[in-house]
Amino acid sequence: MIFLKMFWTFLVIGVFTFGGGYAMLSLIQDQVVMENAWITAEQFTDIVAISQATPGPVGINIATYVGYTVPFNMGYSPLACIGGSVIATIAVVIPSFVIVLAICALYEKAKKSNLFKSLMKNIRPVVIGMIAAAAGILITPANFFHWSSWLLLAGAFISCKFLKVNPIWVILAGGLIGLLIY
Repeated sequence: MIFLKMFWTFLVIGVFTFGGGYAMLSLIQDQVVMENAWITAEQFTDIVAISQATPGPVGINIATYVGYTVPFNMGYSPLACIGGSVIATIAVVIPSFVIVLAICALYEKAKKSNLFKSLMKNIRPVVIGMIAAAAGILITPANFFHWSSWLLLAGAFISCKFLKVNPIWVILAGGLIGLLIY
């Protein structure tokens, strides 16, 4: 039953999320931590950090991790846990796959439409708001328990926004500094 519930949960997340993995964070956190209590808020923060540092889209990485962790915590076999990862990952990807296929088929006609232009214009601020909400979710006492955390946040922001440092280097530097500090 948990596998069906995970499939449905991640399918709904995939359907109602626009703007990529970061825009997806608040909805995933709501469903996985608050609504279903599959993982703790601290575990969610760890998953987000790991998902950012590993290859692939953040939302898909989180779905894969949660899909494995939930059955693991319930005592299922490792093979069943891998199945949970596959189920959650496929469920979160299906809506995007179908939507992208539809957009590809209709884009040439739709891009000239005023309705389509208006839709795209109005989705942008919503996506930015969802990304800001995701940032708000991650700024918790568990993540910023020490003054050095705030310095790392400021340094990463300045490096990416103003100095135009490649985010990969910022992530690697943050990990190295974290090893040295803690």
